[in-house]
Amino acid sequence: MLRFIENLIRSAINETVDKAMTRAIRDQYTENLFGMIPSTTKVGVTNLMEIAMRANQGTPVSRPLGSPIHLSPWEKILFNPVHLFRSPTPENVGISTSVTIGRRARRPMTISIPIMIAAMSFGGALSKSAKIALAKAATAMGTATNSGEAGLLEEEREAAQLFIGQYNRGGWMNTPDKYRRLDAIEIQLGQGAQGSAPQRTTAKNIGEEFREVFELQEGEDALIHSRLPGVNTKDDFIQLVRSLRDETGVPVGLKIAATHHLEKELQIAIEAEVDFVTLDGAEGGTHGGPPTLQDDVGLPTLFAITRASEYFARKGVFRDINLIATGGLITPGHMLKAIALGADCVYIGTAAIMALVSEQMVEALPFEPPTSLVVYSGKLTDQLDVDKAAMNLTRYLNACVVEMEQVAVTLGKTALTDISKADVCTIDPFIAKAAGIQLGYVSPENQDRFYEETRPLFAAGEAEIDGEQHINVH
Repeated sequence: MLRFIENLIRSAINETVDKAMTRAIRDQYTENLFGMIPSTTKVGVTNLMEIAMRANQGTPVSRPLGSPIHLSPWEKILFNPVHLFRSPTPENVGISTSVTIGRRARRPMTISIPIMIAAMSFGGALSKSAKIALAKAATAMGTATNSGEAGLLEEEREAAQLFIGQYNRGGWMNTPDKYRRLDAIEIQLGQGAQGSAPQRTTAKNIGEEFREVFELQEGEDALIHSRLPGVNTKDDFIQLVRSLRDETGVPVGLKIAATHHLEKELQIAIEAEVDFVTLDGAEGGTHGGPPTLQDDVGLPTLFAITRASEYFARKGVFRDINLIATGGLITPGHMLKAIALGADCVYIGTAAIMALVSEQMVEALPFEPPTSLVVYSGKLTDQLDVDKAAMNLTRYLNACVVEMEQVAVTLGKTALTDISKADVCTIDPFIAKAAGIQLGYVSPENQDRFYEETRPLFAAGEAEIDGEQHINVH
């Protein structure tokens, strides 16, 4: 019987495919279903679907987890293991992984690993159960989690041993009764996936607990302004930093989207004597945002880190101001390369969410996306097992750190913070020049000779930049 059914199905499939192929061959191209293939290839599957969504909804579409475009070429940077001229670290020697943020603060914050949980707000992005799971995992690993642009969620504060709160453009963490309970304050002026654009959560999508934490009135929208209320000038910002630092004693930092104006922004941060700067590259994620802000705004994380670290070094504040990198850091290799290029530590968002849902995603698939388990407005948020989610993220973080330690051993280092540009090379001459990394094609003593002999090629590239206003990077 089974054999008969199998033959029947095979026959039906064969006849269907034959008819489809015959139609694809005989029909005029303008009336041919195959026309979808070159059309989709031309605009891309993602763009095609977002065109359809815009046409259907008439408003900017809200794409989750940031841009799918990877602008930071992390794969072109490689670590340099050692064998004889410098020995690898003995396997019985521990690798230091801790980082102290805010060395000048009265109450600096020390994290046990150089990975923190990025800013993802309760209500505006994630559910309460997801925020608690993130906090529990961070606490288990001795690191910090971030409130995002939200009010103070009591359960998250209690679950987080180290809690960074965002002094935010919505104003929901900006009162002494809230920011005095933080272990570090991050003044949020922008983020990679949205720049400094305003955002609004309409009242119909705000539940009772959301309203309570954000102190909203019944029927009131939650609005994130493009500017931080009360901060309209450079002097306003400097005064705010000094006031928060004097009042709390905890590290006070600045979070911005990385842009080509980076050094101008950093100079003001230096004048304000911030304790840390969080740079969110163009690959930064968000729970949902317009594709144009995600795809077409900002500076890639890799180049933002190198420019910022070089600027801090030139200004002599490299040891005074911590540099925290975030935006599109998915693998332990990405994270460690960011540290090698000058970051003290990193935030992860998308990777943390993926680790959080882990095998629980089977509860959502195939009819709902895995994010429906963790976002505030998700259909399945009540099905997230908080303890299991926290355990999965803890394991993920532990695995990431072990892999980073293994690289440190092969580099002959005893601390992740000791890894620097000298421990990497690149296979791309343009990245080598831009990031201040040696080119792997030639030996260290022949770097200058290589660039001298290939100067005509770079001159051609410079002419192309001047003439066509774009860089042809191979």
